[in-house]
This record gives sequence, C-alpha cells and structure tokens, in this order.
Amino acid sequence: MLQNIRVVLVNTSHPGNIGGAARAMKNMGLSRLVLVDPEDFPSGEAVARASGAVDILEAAQVVATLEEALVGCSVVLGTSARDRRIPWPLLDPRECATTCLEHVGLGGEVALVFGREYAGLTNEELQRCQFHVHIPSDPEFSSLNLATAVQVLTYEVRMAWLAAQGQPTKMSKLETTAMLNTQLVTADELELFYGHLESTLVEIGFLDPQKPRHLMSRLRRLYGRSAISRLEMNILRGILTETQKVVRGEPHKRRQDDV
Repeated sequence: MLQNIRVVLVNTSHPGNIGGAARAMKNMGLSRLVLVDPEDFPSGEAVARASGAVDILEAAQVVATLEEALVGCSVVLGTSARDRRIPWPLLDPRECATTCLEHVGLGGEVALVFGREYAGLTNEELQRCQFHVHIPSDPEFSSLNLATAVQVLTYEVRMAWLAAQGQPTKMSKLETTAMLNTQLVTADELELFYGHLESTLVEIGFLDPQKPRHLMSRLRRLYGRSAISRLEMNILRGILTETQKVVRGEPHKRRQDDV
C-alpha cells in the first residue's frame, strides 16, 4: 500500500531539505520521491541530510513540471499554510492519512505535494489538488520547515497504515529478564511471600501478632490484585530478606543492581 503513495517536492531551493524529506519518508516506510524542477540536485548536502536514506535519493524521479509528477495519480493532496480565496476541501494531517489509505486500498496512486520553502504552492498548483492539507500549527509561527512538514504527514500516514494492518502503534519494552517478567506467580508462591511478609513485619515491630487486626488481610487484598510477576516477586522477597538482616544485625548488601 505505501508504495502507491508518492511524495512530491516542488521547486525545492535548499538541497538539505530534500535530504531531510527523504529521511522522514524512510522513517515512516515511504519510498517514492518525486522532485519537480529542484534548484540544486543531486547534492552532497542532500546526501548528508538524508543520513541513511540515500537509496530514496538515488531512486528519486526528477521532472520538469508538476503535471509530469502527477501522472497516474487518482488523488492529489497539496499542503497549504495559508487561507485561499477559493474554498477547497480542506483536511488536517490525520484526515489526509485516512484519505490516502482509502484510495491506495482501492489500488489507486496518491500524491502528497509540498511547495517551495519560501512561498509554498501557487494557487494554480493547488487547483490541481483534489484536497488541501493544513497542519494546525501555532498561528503566531505557522510556517514549518519543508522536511518537518513531510515528517508530520508521513507519520500520520504510517499510523493510519498500522491501524489498517491491525499492527500495534507502540512497542513494549523487553527486559533482559522478559520471561520472568511475563510469568505470574502461582498461588503457592504467593502464600510463601505472605508468610515471609508477615514474619518481617513482626520483626520490625509493624505487626503485633497478639493484635493483628486486619493488616494481613488488607495486604493480601492489595498484592492479590497486583498481578505480580516472578521477577517482581524476586524483588519483593529480596527486600524482605535484606530488611530482616538489618533487624537481626546480620551483614547485608544493597541488591537493586541484581534485579
């Protein structure tokens, strides 16, 4: 799907922005870059700014006109930072991404068009776009760097694509002790912990065995709803063991580096 979305940069004046846009595209899984009459390309500065996305620069299509860049596209979305005199269907970045995915899902080709750094797209160029896209930045400082604008829209496209594929939009951090951290303690392991906890609380004078009231019942309820993993249980038991050593005057050491 993403291969059917092309990023079109019109008359880019700074080669570093071309490289930055290529990097933004590769970050988000897009690969088709079309350059309309760039002022300085190919360029060493573009390569430097691409930082690992040189393959996208090397495969970039360079054309003389916007018309050539849009050949084969069924939907064209043009970015615009200013209000225009003629009302036009206007989308925010998230709506833009949804529209892109709807059309590529039907087998169409989609173009995201970005204008010049100093002036954006002309009214004539915008009229070649079925939709205009506005990034809702602060009105007091609304002009985005070209590569930044590309990053915003391609990010939204990727988020929409992940949702369409049923893939997660965030990755859980895996610990080196991942197995212990995913295995929940068993009922018998919990009972051993409660016994260890009660004896420790007695030793430090927090629990009076003659007048226990409901302390252990409340602690059982607390830990029982915590879904404790085996790694977490090792930590808790280690804390109790070191606490008992302190109370008994036995040698002990800090253990947090071991868990």
